[in-house]
Amino acid sequence: MRVKRRSERFASDDSRVITRLFIPGDPARIKSVIGRVLRLDADAVAGLLDQVIQSFASRHRHLAAIFRANYEVVTKYADVDEIDEDRRLLIGAYFTKEYSFESAALFNPSIVPHPDQEGVPASSVRFLMSLRATGEGHVSSIVFRSGMVGASGETSFDAISPFARSLEPLRDHPFEKQDYFLKLIEMGGYTNDAGNVLDQLGARFTFHELECVLHAMSAAHPHPEAFNETAANMRGLAKSNYVLELPTDSSPSEIVMFPVTENESGGMEDMRLVRFVGDDGEVFYYGTYTAYNGYRILPQLMQTREFRYVEITSLQGKSAYNKGQAIFPRKVDGWYVMISRQDGENLYLMRSKNVRFWNEQEKIQVPTYPWEFVQIGNCGSPIEVPEGWLLLTHGVGPMRRYCIGATLLDLKDPSRVIGQTPSPILAPTEDERDGYVPNVVYSCGAIIHNEQLIIPYAVADSETSVATVPVEDVLKSLVPPPGTIKKT
Repeated sequence: MRVKRRSERFASDDSRVITRLFIPGDPARIKSVIGRVLRLDADAVAGLLDQVIQSFASRHRHLAAIFRANYEVVTKYADVDEIDEDRRLLIGAYFTKEYSFESAALFNPSIVPHPDQEGVPASSVRFLMSLRATGEGHVSSIVFRSGMVGASGETSFDAISPFARSLEPLRDHPFEKQDYFLKLIEMGGYTNDAGNVLDQLGARFTFHELECVLHAMSAAHPHPEAFNETAANMRGLAKSNYVLELPTDSSPSEIVMFPVTENESGGMEDMRLVRFVGDDGEVFYYGTYTAYNGYRILPQLMQTREFRYVEITSLQGKSAYNKGQAIFPRKVDGWYVMISRQDGENLYLMRSKNVRFWNEQEKIQVPTYPWEFVQIGNCGSPIEVPEGWLLLTHGVGPMRRYCIGATLLDLKDPSRVIGQTPSPILAPTEDERDGYVPNVVYSCGAIIHNEQLIIPYAVADSETSVATVPVEDVLKSLVPPPGTIKKT
């Protein structure tokens, strides 16, 4: 195949930082820090605050707002009622730290057409790319880049902003009671007490309204300790389903989706983006990713129309588990369809009438060729071509070497494998072997432009590059599957 590795490649940058709340110890220590600031005279406070702002204003937008928000978190530990604004901001600064969110690696890209194609030449396409950024403590977040693919597949990236900001959930967004109720049942958290709580809430309710009901019922409950477990489950579910507002004054490279819930506390991994067209022609962007809390993984779903408000929900159902789910770009025969790797080894197809609930799965492909004997998985959502659904796959072979190949699924019945590549499309070259995780090339999603397959891919889990290959070359390389998979 005529595979062309593009010259564009970018690596992690430890100078890219976001601010995080910094709590150096227990409440007694917090009080001590606040007390020291309170004992400073006004001139000393003004001087210190000016020094901090001058030192960090070039690295962060809206620095005063960040300090003010972090002050509000610790203000309950102050022993005085009235504190002037400068002193509040300085206290906030003492409880703020920088976090280098991509200091370790920047990898596992996924690419979709940008929702805004205004002014783009007819021969080109503007794109939006998600990546997994890993920083201190091996905590992963989701970041973005934008750029252009030209007529012949050449890729250019927009300038990276000197700023970066992590997004905070909107705590006043409404939950749909019916969806919340179903999710609570799926996670095994529904009890009689939970039913009583829901009875006191409207068809749509906010986190604040839920909290008020939980607080009132806890205070009046004859067995408050027993009620606390139900309350914790209901709070945890609400916090795991949230909405992010993307600021209008920020470029995609400024946006950092950093873990904000307990389920995500160990990282947000490997988003697979897809541009989804509904039956009525309405366009959505979905992104499936893995939430990790240090010992358990959970599949999550991002949903947005134009990347202004981003809704995060947990995928539910008996088939919603493990890593690597990728949604098809449209419904098939009235069903949402998703490709997945349920058992960590084989490819599965999932169907559902609700994009958030998945209860059906069937095995459709097993490792067949030596380059994939250990396991196979998807490299993002399949792409519709006249011949079928073109799905990039990853395979793991000897010495845990990851390569990228392809499978073609039937358009009307995507559980039927038409063909697959007996050899990889991309395998690590000599200059791609070394990095954070050696001997790996990996992608979370590609696009087709001008009959070229545009494949952004990670190099040794350290940096990101782009390769192109004519679609016709991939299709010609496919061979029929050696056997059929018994459907379960």
